[in-house]
Amino acid sequence: MEKLSVIAFGGNALLKDNQEGTIDEQEQNVYETCQYLIDLIKKGNGLVIGHGNGPQVGNVLLQHEAGKRLYGLPKQPIDFCVAETQGSIGFMIEQQLRNVLAEHGIERNIVTLVTQVMVDKEDKAFKNPTKPVGPFYTKEEADKLVEENGWVFHEDPRKRGWRRVVASPEPMDIPNWEAVEKLARDGTIVITVGGGGIPAYINEKGTIIGIDAVIDKDLASSLLAEKIKANEFFILTDVPNVYINFHKPGEKKLGKVSVNEVKEYLDQGHFAEGSMAPKIRACIKFVNNSGSEAIITEASQIAKDNKGTVIY
Repeated sequence: MEKLSVIAFGGNALLKDNQEGTIDEQEQNVYETCQYLIDLIKKGNGLVIGHGNGPQVGNVLLQHEAGKRLYGLPKQPIDFCVAETQGSIGFMIEQQLRNVLAEHGIERNIVTLVTQVMVDKEDKAFKNPTKPVGPFYTKEEADKLVEENGWVFHEDPRKRGWRRVVASPEPMDIPNWEAVEKLARDGTIVITVGGGGIPAYINEKGTIIGIDAVIDKDLASSLLAEKIKANEFFILTDVPNVYINFHKPGEKKLGKVSVNEVKEYLDQGHFAEGSMAPKIRACIKFVNNSGSEAIITEASQIAKDNKGTVIY
């Protein structure tokens, strides 16, 4: 495959705001998202898929909390829970994508890789947690969980409630990226860096150790796209375009914009942290380091000529 596309599935591709998160709901959402990948696959693009796991890993953490409280089972750390959700979400994407390919008479191998991503243990993010995980809570519910568990909560920028936040260190390296590139160029669809990857670091003795954090999936997918020399990097979200002055006077939709222009908008504070700002940073990194285009859009726009906000 001469052309490689890296696509980062957002949370909306897996779970919508008004849903409980049942397996039927999530599988249907994934199935619908995978339908929009068919045109890229028919064009002969090599395909690598990353995905988020914020609601899912938050729910797994709650399950561990309940298991400890009700049955005395040992709680597992966040890196372990990220690994769990990499497997479960990767399974859903792989299964539903196989179903979609079969409907279109397309034969392609698909593999899901459980992926560690290396971080710096001294990253300043560990002193300032910002990455949202888990469901939304009322202020009263969040205050109770702070008292019980010592967790940190931030209010959602879109006023949907309060959400737990954890450290989100910068991804430094992705083991096995060479294998990902080889598989993708050979025609295998690869699902990897799920949830931003399992956070790990290397200690003074050279031992790899997991660490309590959640890496931003867009930054991890951006780093992977850069390493495998992807021709385009998609971030799928729940809006077709990025806006400046979003929901304010002077709101403006961004179509095709230069990396310098979008960086100015970022510096001016147009993009909310925990929402669009990390996506913009991931795109800026990819474009600056690769020279290729990054696209932020919703799944239904992928194959269209006017396919969302294109950063070049």
